[in-house]
Formats: sequence, C-alpha cells, structure tokens
Amino acid sequence: MMKKIFIVFFLTCCVSVGIAQDNVIDEIVWVVGDDAILRSDVESMRLHMQNDGMRLEGDPYCFIPEQMAIQKLYLNQAKIDSIEIAETQIIQRVDAWMSFAESQTGSREKLEEYFNKKYSEIKDERREMVREELVIQQMQQKLIGEIKLTPSEIRRFYNQIPEDSLPIIATTVEVQIITMEPQISFEETDAIKARLREFTDDINNGRMEFSTLARLYSEDLESARRGGELGFTGKANLLPEFANVAFNLNDPKRVSQIVQTEYGFHIIQLIEKRGDRINCRHILLKPKVSETELMEATARLDSVYNDLKIEKFSFEDAATFISYDKDTRNNKGLMVNSDYESSYYGTPKFEMQELPQEIGKIVNNMEVGDISKPFTMITKAQKEVVAIVKLKNRINQHKANMSDDFQALKAMVEAKKREELLDNWIKKKQQSTYVRIANGWSGCDFRYPGWVKE
Repeated sequence: MMKKIFIVFFLTCCVSVGIAQDNVIDEIVWVVGDDAILRSDVESMRLHMQNDGMRLEGDPYCFIPEQMAIQKLYLNQAKIDSIEIAETQIIQRVDAWMSFAESQTGSREKLEEYFNKKYSEIKDERREMVREELVIQQMQQKLIGEIKLTPSEIRRFYNQIPEDSLPIIATTVEVQIITMEPQISFEETDAIKARLREFTDDINNGRMEFSTLARLYSEDLESARRGGELGFTGKANLLPEFANVAFNLNDPKRVSQIVQTEYGFHIIQLIEKRGDRINCRHILLKPKVSETELMEATARLDSVYNDLKIEKFSFEDAATFISYDKDTRNNKGLMVNSDYESSYYGTPKFEMQELPQEIGKIVNNMEVGDISKPFTMITKAQKEVVAIVKLKNRINQHKANMSDDFQALKAMVEAKKREELLDNWIKKKQQSTYVRIANGWSGCDFRYPGWVKE
C-alpha cells in the first residue's frame, strides 16, 4: 500500500513539473497496480515497433500505453501463477532479433544511433521485452486452456457469414518429397574430428578458452556469439545424442568426447547443472560436401526420377524405402506443416509462402501429379541435400467453403473464441486493478474504456 501511495505521489509530482516546464526528461504517464509506465518506456516501444515494421493503430501515445497496461495485467497474474521461461528461449530470440535489427539499419553503429543507446543497452532492453512476451504468451495459453470445437459449431460460424463477406482462402498445396544426402568422404570426417581433438587438447592444456574457440570456429552461429553457450535447458529440448553426453558431464574443466548429430560434430563443456536443467557450451563443425559428392547424389536421384516416370515403382514406395528425410519417409513422403502460426499447422496443407523457399519455387510451376527433376536444397539441419518433389494436390485461391476449408474455418473460430476469452479476462481484471493515468494521456478512444474510472 505504501508503495502504491509513493508511486501516485511521484506521478503527481512528475505531472506538475510537466505542466510547469516543457523540458521534462521523463515522467510517469500510467500506473497499473504497483507498476509505472514511463514516457520513455512508451517512446522506446514506439521505436522498437517502428523498426520491426509493426502497424500502429491510431495515436501511438494512446495505443502503446494501453498495450503496455494490458501486458502488466498479464505479467502480474504470471507472478501470482509462478510462470517462468527457459533462458535459452530468450537468448535465441534476442540474438535473432539483434541480427535482424542490425541488418535493417545497416550496421551496429547505425542501430545505436537509431535507438540512441549502446548496443549492450539495446540488447538488455530487448531481452526483457522478449522475456515478458514469452511469459505473456504462456499466461494467455493458461487462461484460455484447450478450446474444443464441434463440427456443428464451425458449420454454424460458416452459415452466419454473409455470402459477400466470406473470407478469401489463399492457394494451398500438398507436397511429397524424397531427399538424398551426398556421401561425406572419410577424409572430410577424419579432418573434422582431428580439428576438434586439437581444440580439446588446447582447452585441456590451458592454451585456449573453450568460449574463445567457439566464437572463432563454431558453425552454430547463434551460440558462437555467446562463446558457444546454449543457456539452461532440459533434456527434451536437446537432440538425444547430444543430451546423453551433455547430461553425463560432471567436471566443468573437462571437454566431452566428440558427438555426432544430424547437424555435424560437436564437443561440449559443462557450465552448470540445476536440477533437471543444464547449461553448457559447444563447438559445432559441419562436414563440407564436395561438388563431386553432390553430383553423384544428383545422378542417383535422377535415376530414381527416371524410374518414377516410367512407373517402375510409386513415389510413395520410393519415399518410404529410399528417402533420407526422416520427417516424411514414414508418411509416404507427404510433408506436414510445422509452422505453429499457420492455420494448417499439423496438416499436409501449406500456403505457398510456408514452404521452404527452394521447394516453393519448384512447386509454383507444377501441375497436380507432376514430379520435379532433382534439385538441391538446404534442410532445417542446414545440410545440403538433393531432392525431388511431387505435387499431390493444389486448391487455388477461392472463397471459403466447408468441404475444402474446414481446418482454416476451425482456426478462425478458435481465434474468435480466444479473443473473446481474453477480452473478458482483461475487462474483469481492470475492475480489480488500481489504474492511474496522467493528465493529457487519458483522453483517448481506448479499446478497453474501463481504464478510466467514472
């Protein structure tokens, strides 16, 4: 209670000073519960949103503070419910954003100039933003729970939409794939292992720090920036081969044996264990595919392509018994959408932009039933492979209908229910939360008018 009184007093003082003079450096513009929102917070968020290309709805000095107030409602509830986020998730997102932001502005110096802050300050600020974003997402999911819909509910939703207001559904495709990996020479594999043994020897003998070698040589570029550090994570979040070795390490001064995964070859160093979570460093080296090996793999898959054209065997059989793609070979080569944000997540349907770029380019000019000639592509594990694809089905852009678009309509109903549940929670939470808005900041057309008490 005393903290709240102090914040309100401070708010009043800041606003009074703001009225008296125009050169106020900062001021409290909103108070939500025990948390204050500063003018500088709003301005910083505006710059981040602008840099990310996000659309601002109306006046940014109305829209942004309200969004920040909503976030504080969720964060307050998350504290009560003890929701925490793994540090590794935060680090990965922050590093990806920093790289993107630097490329958008042109250089690190220009990024600092844009935000008028040091690089380290921007990164720290972004880390807190990402942490809060992930906490809020988890909190929202907990509040929503599992939405279960019946076909009749989706049909009712569809029937209530006027004919001229039916949503336009983008073109979707279903694609089967067969991949073949070029064989890596023993000489290349031996050279990589020898190099990792040299790193291990240098580390164990004190000639080099593990983190220094990781920054210089590791081909996992995200963790390399952090000296190979992965952050605290559970066993389930690591590849089994990697996890089995990492979780058996006990001495932070020692380096693991060489570990092979689908990404390449690793050495690992323990940093710290906390219960069932671990923080470690690693160095990754990837075998390089020679032009000869790539041509040989292309020739082998070209032979498969010719056999498919004369129907010596089916694409489904070839995918099951020949394909190297572990995600699809047990599904007769049929690709499954793994984009969590897609309406078609977990189904074989893809909008064109959801396909890997190399596949999208090929499929775009194919007819249903066509089989492509071999082409090279980079997999999720960043391996160069040779592939052929078959276009199993295509549904061109059209107005939504129940027979073709059940999944997309289901996603729309789920989104509508999620929004209603969260809207109702926010309105209810507003009533039990102390809110104070500074003079000059309350005359807005808020989405949730309950901020301003009568």
